[in-house]
Amino acid sequence: MSSPEIPDIVIRRLPIYLRTLRRMQDLGIESVSSEDLGAHIGVTAAQIRRDLSYFGRFGKQGKGYDIPTLADGIQRVLKLDRCWDVALVGFGQLGRAIAHYRGFESNSFRITAIFARNPEHIGDQVNGVVVTDESTMEDVIPEMGLRIAIIAVPADSAQEVADRLVNSGVQAILNYAPAIIRVPSHVRVREIDPTSALQSLSFYLDSEGQPPDSVFDTSMLPGLAEPRS
Repeated sequence: MSSPEIPDIVIRRLPIYLRTLRRMQDLGIESVSSEDLGAHIGVTAAQIRRDLSYFGRFGKQGKGYDIPTLADGIQRVLKLDRCWDVALVGFGQLGRAIAHYRGFESNSFRITAIFARNPEHIGDQVNGVVVTDESTMEDVIPEMGLRIAIIAVPADSAQEVADRLVNSGVQAILNYAPAIIRVPSHVRVREIDPTSALQSLSFYLDSEGQPPDSVFDTSMLPGLAEPRS
């Protein structure tokens, strides 16, 4: 019998579990119940047990989870027991900030190829990685065996870059461009759009600091106003 398909939302929660467990380890905590772990993360104990059940048995009834064992288990599930080489496409302000970010290597990722379109950036170096011309992607990425890439280019270039990455063998893309990219079903994409995130937060705010009388004033939108009696 085949194993059940794991929902993507479960995979998205695993890094949060891992980060919390590692912090607890740093504090010298050796074991934790699903209730306490859930309280740290903001989910129910039942949700944690349900998520972890997709990957086998990690805890013992009445004894909770051994933190190092559970953390190592989640790390293996996420395939973080090795270091993944990553390609970065785009070397503007955002691309440079990503290239200089030191948190990737401590979490099993290492940017080993950087591509730029602007000739002024070609030849620059970040942590020993030389920025190369974007035109070389189709040669360099397969040669290096890279399967993960980060897109940090303007929105109007994002789809073209994504297509070229997929054609080069990339199977996972972290997209910082403010654009939705379309990829084949075998390629996974995660979107990071700070502007959209802020826009979704501003929905909950009111310019006067008071709750608005109406959450959605339809009279402001022609064609959506409430009908008059």
